[in-house]
Amino acid sequence: MSEWRETEIGNIPTHWTVSTIGQIGDVTKLAGFEYTKHFSYVDDGEVIALRALNVREGVLDLTDIKKIYKKVSNELPRSKLLKNDILFTYVGANIGQFAIIPENEKYHLAPNICRIRCSDKYEPYFLFCYFRSAFFKDSLDGFSHGSSQPTMPMSSIRQIPVPFPPLPEQKAIAGVLSSLDDKIDLLHRQNKTLEAMAEALFRQWFVEEAGEDWEEKPLSSIANFLNGLACQKYPPQNDVDKLPVLKIRELSNGISENTDWVTTDINKNYIVENGDVIFAWSASLMVKIWDGEKCVLNQHLFKVTSEKYPKWFYFMWCKYHLNEFIAISETHATTMGHIKRGDLDNAMVLIPSEMELIKMNSTIEPIVEKIIANYNQLRTLIRLRDALLTKLMIGEVRVGA
Repeated sequence: MSEWRETEIGNIPTHWTVSTIGQIGDVTKLAGFEYTKHFSYVDDGEVIALRALNVREGVLDLTDIKKIYKKVSNELPRSKLLKNDILFTYVGANIGQFAIIPENEKYHLAPNICRIRCSDKYEPYFLFCYFRSAFFKDSLDGFSHGSSQPTMPMSSIRQIPVPFPPLPEQKAIAGVLSSLDDKIDLLHRQNKTLEAMAEALFRQWFVEEAGEDWEEKPLSSIANFLNGLACQKYPPQNDVDKLPVLKIRELSNGISENTDWVTTDINKNYIVENGDVIFAWSASLMVKIWDGEKCVLNQHLFKVTSEKYPKWFYFMWCKYHLNEFIAISETHATTMGHIKRGDLDNAMVLIPSEMELIKMNSTIEPIVEKIIANYNQLRTLIRLRDALLTKLMIGEVRVGA
């Protein structure tokens, strides 16, 4: 293999080099004294202070944010964040989470994450894509320190090795992967818009303009709520006839390498397909249209179906009552909040006439079908991107060379 050479991270093309994060660019964090002296979170701040919980599997999670004033950010220029800076978590159970900054002047470092800013010799998006790879995750083994709270020192982060082709090839690889990422992001944004449209229609019909003569029924009467299996009782018998287990973790984050498996020799009612409505009734209560691969329903989850009413109807009513269910679960004096079937009986649903429901269905069903179709396309694109990324990151597939 004259075109390949052995390195500390495995075989790479002969014209590639191995550089450490410290050689690639500047690595910095928010100093403790800067945080205690300058940081005061405010509701009307112009700049988002990114914490470790805001960085998840390559994306910024902005569901729980803290803000600071722009004046405060300007007083700490070393920890300001610029477009294409890469974030990296170094404290706690989720060491090695990462994301890339999409724009200037909007974000600032908060504790427990550091910033990697590449020099002109390196393409930031190439490094960001490498962080997604299994090779990078393997390189983190042995770097964590500490007992009660694992910590990766800045010196250890700077020592992480990364294989690099010449800059033109880095940019070509980044271009291919970013194009796929853009398509994936577009589909995600399309679905958010479609979901907002469906929710607005539902609120208009059933809250703002509900008919006074509409029948009222319990939520439990309009759909079947099938509780999942204790899947640990059904282990796979071989490596072929098996399916992943859908638990609350997978409902939130998708199927992963940590997902459990179960035999296919089970009641088919417990198999979940893309597009099924799933209701987590314990711990983290949520209602979702499943957007992943074929799997098996675990306990603490309902698969919601109906022979009489369309999918959007029972899905939207479940979502409508979700905040009420969350409030109920929080009142239970247990370590894991939950709701009971009796709570489904007490949640009331308005039933329009058959003709009205048919008219509503003609408007909203195409929206829900488009959301599910986008989910299918998303899954295909993500698989393509991840498979291509694995090969591109070690030079097995070449572009721009």
